[in-house]
Amino acid sequence: MPATFDLPRYLSVLPLFGDMQPAELQALAEQGCQLHRMGRGETVFRVGQACEAFHVVVTGQVKLYAISPSGAEKVIELVGPGNSFGEALMFTDRPHIVNAQTLSECLLLSISKATMMEEIARDPRFALRMLAGVSRRLHGLIRDVESYCLHSGIQRVIGFLLSEQEEDYEDGDTLTVSLPVSKATIASRLSLTPEYFSRVLHELEAEGLIQIDRRDIRILNTRGLASYPLQ
Repeated sequence: MPATFDLPRYLSVLPLFGDMQPAELQALAEQGCQLHRMGRGETVFRVGQACEAFHVVVTGQVKLYAISPSGAEKVIELVGPGNSFGEALMFTDRPHIVNAQTLSECLLLSISKATMMEEIARDPRFALRMLAGVSRRLHGLIRDVESYCLHSGIQRVIGFLLSEQEEDYEDGDTLTVSLPVSKATIASRLSLTPEYFSRVLHELEAEGLIQIDRRDIRILNTRGLASYPLQ
């Protein structure tokens, strides 16, 4: 564990552990947590492996994905700093049903299943917070399914760009969205082909709504982008 990383303090700012006392956080850090430095492209876990912990991304980016029988990859979720993954399976005694791989250099925090079960038994409020987190993840997946079924490809791309922008802006401001991963990965996350994703971006650029500079997408007209192509 890096000597300069204050793990109890980091745990204290995560919603799941925010109500714990300093002594409890210290014990959790010493007994149930491990920090892992991982390079880009490393596997966190694979389908079929036992779930013995859940993970929090401290720095970097992780993708959760599945592989079809034909070998095609489908990105299910992109997990960034401060977000967790793998919680739900701890309660099923089943192996992982998706793969997890780093998309950049990462610092991951793993918290053991045994420690989590002990904490749930000790404090029912902790169980409620865990349930709330799993529920938020489920609602997010339901929104994704709704988007895939009811929204066109171009609406999905626009929705992604607008969801990545900061909320504190004045109408007419030029906003920049820096794509956190490759366009192919984002396309898979949106259930689109990379070619279609790029075509939509260039269409929006031709309409004067965005400007593309490699992985930086400048939104030139937020209101116009939000209403396109319904305007």
